[in-house]
Amino acid sequence: MSSDPWGRVDETGTVYVRTADGEKAVGSWQAGSPDEALAYFKRKYDGLVVEIDLLERRVRTTDLAAKDATAAIEHLREQVEQHRAVGDLDALRKRLGTLEGEVAARREERKAAKAKQSEEARRSKERLVAEAEELSTSEQWRAAGERLRGLVDVWKDLPRLDRKTDDELWQRFSHARSVFSKRRKAHFAALDAQREEARQAKEKLVSEAEALSGSTDWGATAARYRELMASWKAAGRAQREAEEDLWTRFRGAQDVFFQARAAVFAERDAEQRENLTRKEELAAEAEKLLPVSDLRAARAAFRSINERWEAVGHVPREARPKIEGRMHAVERALQEAEESEWRRTNPEVRARAAGLTGQLQDAVDRLEAQVAAAREAGSTAKADRLAKELEGRRALLDQALKGLEEFGG
Repeated sequence: MSSDPWGRVDETGTVYVRTADGEKAVGSWQAGSPDEALAYFKRKYDGLVVEIDLLERRVRTTDLAAKDATAAIEHLREQVEQHRAVGDLDALRKRLGTLEGEVAARREERKAAKAKQSEEARRSKERLVAEAEELSTSEQWRAAGERLRGLVDVWKDLPRLDRKTDDELWQRFSHARSVFSKRRKAHFAALDAQREEARQAKEKLVSEAEALSGSTDWGATAARYRELMASWKAAGRAQREAEEDLWTRFRGAQDVFFQARAAVFAERDAEQRENLTRKEELAAEAEKLLPVSDLRAARAAFRSINERWEAVGHVPREARPKIEGRMHAVERALQEAEESEWRRTNPEVRARAAGLTGQLQDAVDRLEAQVAAAREAGSTAKADRLAKELEGRRALLDQALKGLEEFGG
């Protein structure tokens, strides 16, 4: 017979383990000494300790599922309850009970975490749905489309909710995307129709522009090209490739016309600059006729200059007022000289001037006599009044005499 603090072997070879509930038969041992029997069943106990140690570490340091941990605990408890080992089985039961409590607590923690995660996921999905529904009315087609695609990726990364809630939110989310997609398709379909109309309109504009490219009616054609350009801008944009091709043709036609016009205008400008030089020489020649000393010779010379002037042709527009003003100034001077000569040689005018001069002279003589008589009579006031009147008549007489001198005295 052999004994141990946790068990014993009786004389029949039956092995017992001591527990709080009393001794429990572990098994029988017939093949060796009682000490060997106890040692064998103590190793069985040590094995249970090792398994419980391992399970505790897995529960406390890994993410072992509660279901798997509970199964492992039940398996070990069953072995302990079978009393097939010698040792402190009550301590093992206590450890398993403690571990079972930890697993239960972890299960509740995970359940709470899952519920919290589910609630957060629900709120996140509701926010995604609200944003998608707002974007469904947007006309920022590119930005809104990209954002909706990004929302789908965010949705996929969120955990699923309960089936009913998840399906309802997904239907709203999917509907918002569908609404936006239909609106975008309708918009671009209308845009394509507008671009096709623009293409057809611009085809006509290009045809007319190409037909006008060889025109030499510079002013009218240039004006028409400006009208065509305004119509081009008003027509809107065609499809990208068509727009680029039509614009190349449209600009090309205009370039042909305006380059030809520029060449002609350049030649004309050169000719007009030469004309300006010649007219400046003629204007200087005309200006030498002033002041007029021989009216007849000056008039004949001016006619000769003017004939050559008219034969020269156009000058640059910006130079025209100045150069023509010089010739007009000479012409006005000749006209004034002619008028002066006419007045000088006109008998009727000369006679009127002589008559006026005589009348004024008689008036002056009469007033002088009256002034002298008033002073002799001592009438100072009358003499002063007559003297002022005499002064005015003398001034008029001086002017009349100067005018008469223009007629040769």
